[in-house]
Amino acid sequence: MIVYRLGNTKYSSDTTGEGARLFGGRWNNILTACIYTSESRALALLEYTVNVNIDNIPGKLSITAFEIPDIGIREFKINELPGNWAQIPSPASTKDFGTNLLHDPSVPVLKIPSIIIPEEFNYILNPLYHDRSIFKIHSVTEFICDVRIKG
Repeated sequence: MIVYRLGNTKYSSDTTGEGARLFGGRWNNILTACIYTSESRALALLEYTVNVNIDNIPGKLSITAFEIPDIGIREFKINELPGNWAQIPSPASTKDFGTNLLHDPSVPVLKIPSIIIPEEFNYILNPLYHDRSIFKIHSVTEFICDVRIKG
């Protein structure tokens, strides 16, 4: 299966989850590494744009396509998530929920509904998984951000 991440070209080949480790995210606390990806390029763009200020969009963006296994994905339905999972900004409950799962080296990928479109999914890759070689970069493509999406 192919999943997508949009981000600064400088970090397009990162498979360590260092950015998420340094800054945290909806599903991880600071110091817990992970790689946020989406099921489509369009969802990756939406997720990126809602989480970045237009003044902070880097000059060079890329879409990284990751190939991940179809097996071992831990899927969560909305009723399995913390009750306030869609709260903005991200509540501590979602950060703790994801962090606990990401500390399990037997769980390679979390499949979680998107807040933006709950019928679509984000895939959170776990760099602590015992066999990180299962996350292969399929391609990296330059992406020109149409700033009208943030205008």
